[in-house]
Amino acid sequence: MAQSIYDFTVVDRRGAEVSMSNYSGKVLLIVNTATRCGFTPQYEELEALYKTYREQGLEILDFPCNQFGQQAPGTEEEIHSFCQLNYGTEFPQFKKIDVNGENASPLFTYLKAEKGFEGFDLNHKIGALLDDMLSKADPNYKDSPDIKWNFTKFVVDRQGRVVARFEPTADMKQVEELVKSLL
Repeated sequence: MAQSIYDFTVVDRRGAEVSMSNYSGKVLLIVNTATRCGFTPQYEELEALYKTYREQGLEILDFPCNQFGQQAPGTEEEIHSFCQLNYGTEFPQFKKIDVNGENASPLFTYLKAEKGFEGFDLNHKIGALLDDMLSKADPNYKDSPDIKWNFTKFVVDRQGRVVARFEPTADMKQVEELVKSLL
């Protein structure tokens, strides 16, 4: 059983294995993404964060996921091209994964065990819609640590501890403030 985030190996978009220990000493922002989602414009904010704090030790790790409304279609290369053309992304992008269910990435299983779901911002224009949709499908959806939608973010400190989880409805300024405090 994994004791630390550094115990995991992930696969990059080209199929190469990458040890999470390569990121030891960095502040990590780990995100499950999709290219056809209402939250897709967050790529722009993520890239701005990356450009601002990369030199200070921030790494953003992008894991495309097609589990929510089939909103991450295409191959890894198509997804990468889309992100570069539309948002100029430079942060590392990994192989498309599942974040929930029996085929869930072990990394995301660990992240969810460390930081469970804490609720959507219901003042966000999409927050109330997601809450309504998910509670109709499962009235107890809030009790599960599962990822609920695209662009859920986990923040990991320089020692490899999962310190926060931000749902896609969270204000990116909150994410930035936490990242700054950890750098």
